Amino acid sequence: MARTRTRVRRAIQRVPRSSAALEEFDRGACPGHLATRRQLRAREVSPGGHGPVAVLRCARCRYTPQWSCSHPGRAWLYDLRLTRPKRIPTLAQEWALDRAMAARSTCPRCKRRYVYCLPLRTLGSCLECHDGTPADPTSYTAVPAAHSLAA
Repeated sequence: MARTRTRVRRAIQRVPRSSAALEEFDRGACPGHLATRRQLRAREVSPGGHGPVAVLRCARCRYTPQWSCSHPGRAWLYDLRLTRPKRIPTLAQEWALDRAMAARSTCPRCKRRYVYCLPLRTLGSCLECHDGTPADPTSYTAVPAAHSLAA
C-alpha cells in the first residue's frame, strides 16, 4: 500500500506594510537611485559593505498593498550612492582559481582537461575512462606532451 505524501505549508507571517523593517516599493515604482544585485552586477559595482535599504515587492503582492512582502520572489534594493567599484582580482588570485578549476575538470587517469567539471567524487574519472563512453573531441583539450611521455 502506497503512502500518500502530505505537503507541509510554510507559515507566512503577515506584517502590516506600515511596520515593515525596510521601505517597500512595487515593481515599476522604484526610485532611480536604488538597484537590485543583478543591476549592480551589470554596472560592475558592489554594495560596498552596506546592506539593503529597501525591498522590491514580488508581483503577487501588488494585490495586497496593506501587507509587507515576505515571498521568495522579492528582491533587495541597494543605494547606488553607497556602491563601490568591483575589486579586480590579482594575477595570483586568478592563477589560484585556474588551478582549482583545473583540478575539478582534469581526469586523473587520461589527464585530459574537459570544459566542464567531472564527477570525480562519484566516478573518480571521466566517463570515457570509467565505462568507455566516448567523449566529444571538442569537450576537452589534448594531453600535453609531458603527460603523454609519463603515461
